[in-house]
Amino acid sequence: MTTLVFFHAHPDDECISTGGVMARAAAAGFRVVLVVATRGERGEPTPGVLADGEPLWERRISESYASAKILGVQRVEFLGYVDSGMMGEPSNTSPYSFWTAQVDAAAGRLASILTEEDAQMLTIYDDNGGYGHPDHIMVHRVGLRAAEMAGTPRVFQTTMNRDHFSRMLSQFVEQGQVPPAIEAALEVAEDETGTTAEEEFLGSLDQFGKPEAEITHAIDVSDLVGLKREAMLAHRSQIADDSWFLTMDPDSFTAAFGTEWFIETGVERAEGEAFGNTLWAQG
Repeated sequence: MTTLVFFHAHPDDECISTGGVMARAAAAGFRVVLVVATRGERGEPTPGVLADGEPLWERRISESYASAKILGVQRVEFLGYVDSGMMGEPSNTSPYSFWTAQVDAAAGRLASILTEEDAQMLTIYDDNGGYGHPDHIMVHRVGLRAAEMAGTPRVFQTTMNRDHFSRMLSQFVEQGQVPPAIEAALEVAEDETGTTAEEEFLGSLDQFGKPEAEITHAIDVSDLVGLKREAMLAHRSQIADDSWFLTMDPDSFTAAFGTEWFIETGVERAEGEAFGNTLWAQG
């Protein structure tokens, strides 16, 4: 059985950026393995979710297993590092934080799983970790090194198509149909920066994902967005029922999460060439 390994930074990352591909792979008969670098200790828990004295990390581990079951994952492993928090925070240099890990040491832990599973594919993040989070950046660095150590033949970097999101917002604004959840987030940004909501959003895209020209694969998972939403709901400590993720109308949710974007390491897509539409060989 062919094994595909998905490497993520924190619990809940798996369903947001690769949940559709994971579910499709499992349904197609592949062995799907989830490896998580940290336990997500630095997350902000949804009010009222944790029991008195319940550690956040324990809840987040159990949520990972629940999400994995929904997506068809057959094995979940944690590398044991501590969540580093957002870039620039003192927690970046806390003992055992993933950001301070030696790349070869961390890669060795992942490589042992890749070797044991005889993995044929590994997913990581792009070189900026999607949006600059230190643990996501480390997933990129550690993942590349681990694949080299283990001889894993194909590595895909999950990313976000900044041009797609720019077009999506412009279309919403032009039609006067900005989803309430997105509009609320943009209004907060406008209040804090003094720029218009659209200007702030479009300007922030420079640090968000990658340009479309660098992306090699666009996987249509629109038929699986219901499953992705269900997996997100498993992470109740982080994603409340009234979060912007889950209050989007179905069309907006599909526009935002119905395609999963990847860059295949060592591969370039020629100008005008169609995106790859699967991460594994058709057979």
